[in-house]
Amino acid sequence: MKKKLISALLGVTMAAGMITGNCSTLLADEGDGKQFSVLITRSDWGDSDLSLEGFVAESQEKAGVDIDWQVYLDTEWGDKKSVVLANNDLPDAFLGALNSTDVNRNKELFIPLEDLIAENMPNLSKIFEENPEFKAFATAADGHIWGLPQKKANRPKIRYQMFINQVWLDNLGLEMPDTWEEFQNVLKAFKEQDANGNGDPNDEIPFGAGHGSAINAFILPFQHSGDAGHDAFGTGSDTKFYFMTLEDGQPAFLPTLEGYKEGIRWMSECYQEGLIDQELFTQDDSMKNAKATNDEAPLVGVANVWTPDSFFGKWAEQYVAMPALAGPDGQRAVHSMPEMGDCEPETFWITKNCEDPASLLAWIDEFYTDDAAVQLYYGSFGVGSQKNEDGTYTIITPPDGESADTWAWKTSFREAGPKYASDDLNSRITMELDNEGDALKLKLAEDLVQYVIPEFPQISYTEEELSVLSAYYVDIETYAKTMQAQWITQGGIDEEWDAYLEQLDMMQLGQIMDVVTQAYDRFKGED
Repeated sequence: MKKKLISALLGVTMAAGMITGNCSTLLADEGDGKQFSVLITRSDWGDSDLSLEGFVAESQEKAGVDIDWQVYLDTEWGDKKSVVLANNDLPDAFLGALNSTDVNRNKELFIPLEDLIAENMPNLSKIFEENPEFKAFATAADGHIWGLPQKKANRPKIRYQMFINQVWLDNLGLEMPDTWEEFQNVLKAFKEQDANGNGDPNDEIPFGAGHGSAINAFILPFQHSGDAGHDAFGTGSDTKFYFMTLEDGQPAFLPTLEGYKEGIRWMSECYQEGLIDQELFTQDDSMKNAKATNDEAPLVGVANVWTPDSFFGKWAEQYVAMPALAGPDGQRAVHSMPEMGDCEPETFWITKNCEDPASLLAWIDEFYTDDAAVQLYYGSFGVGSQKNEDGTYTIITPPDGESADTWAWKTSFREAGPKYASDDLNSRITMELDNEGDALKLKLAEDLVQYVIPEFPQISYTEEELSVLSAYYVDIETYAKTMQAQWITQGGIDEEWDAYLEQLDMMQLGQIMDVVTQAYDRFKGED
């Protein structure tokens, strides 16, 4: 289906009840199909045209619907979300863009879907019958299904991990570090010598920011506790720190654990020695990316990222995976995906403004097929993937100048929106490239899976529980982050630790943990 790109500035004032900011709207050509508006978000490296063409456009034509796509960048959506939700002129649906907490706090804007699913979505209904755990995962604490779930294709057990510049090691005659002490010594060598060989001994950044939390990755040899694969309360995105964790099988607040304290103390020592990017707490994504992809020479020695091709640009081939470092007690740990970490409970919501939700869901039901799962995650057939005569699928090599990781994000909905990749489907997917993107990630995960630690899962909260979390958690998180940055950059954690814990108690951390534990027990079926 042919598309037109219309850039619209939805300027005016909030007082007038209008949406402010920049939003691209992709309109289908006028036709006989039923018209719906759907708001989506995409990453800065995404491509609205490519992700909405191919399978997505063909599925609309097959279902007889015309979609008015309202597209926001992830970077702007955080500021626009509350304005959109406060506006009476809602779209018919949201694909991605929201989380279960957004919907839980604004239930009057959305409609429950369980009955409509049973009546209009045979594909998803069959999946629910075959996988009742998936249906339970998609069901909120109030018993309703407010959003359509997804299960992503070929997700590795390991999340972000450390990658080190092997060329730098070779230039300085260094071995791969295996312990936290050896790691610190390697970082010192990177700082004090001309590791990148460009004649400037002062331009190297031994440890730089990457994906996820650089802090949690750095102190992992000390703390041995998983962090949340997703923000526990829906207060942020995957660039924020996640402080909810599991210790001895029970919820715990990571910044109160003894291992966290020891790790921050060590990280502060490294920071003050200049071994860590001195702009770690002040730079934005564009700044850290510019350092990682510097055109003249690689500047970052080590970073915690998904894969090298997703972060280091043309220098990606110089970076290799580090082993799980042994901590002071000799133990090793890596961050893993949380339970059902390859799933999202809610990814598509229908608002009260939609006049024909049955037709909209009938279209989306086409997303719950094997063909759709591959194309929605890797790109449409002929662009990012292909279907073979024997029922298998191949993820094809991206065009020159594109990495496998970024190409998938540009050409598909990737981790947004409904889809379902069964274990059987995953076994029928192969990849032409095995040295970057998802293929590399899956291969690297095989070596580290023995060191995985349990991560805090995605769990659902009742409205009453959310009211408690909303009242206290944001201030607690802000305070913990502030102290974290202060201790790393200036030191003082030992002298201030007891007062810090007392302050957290005064801020009602105990009440927060009671709520989280109650919800976690319900998630585990122990309430």
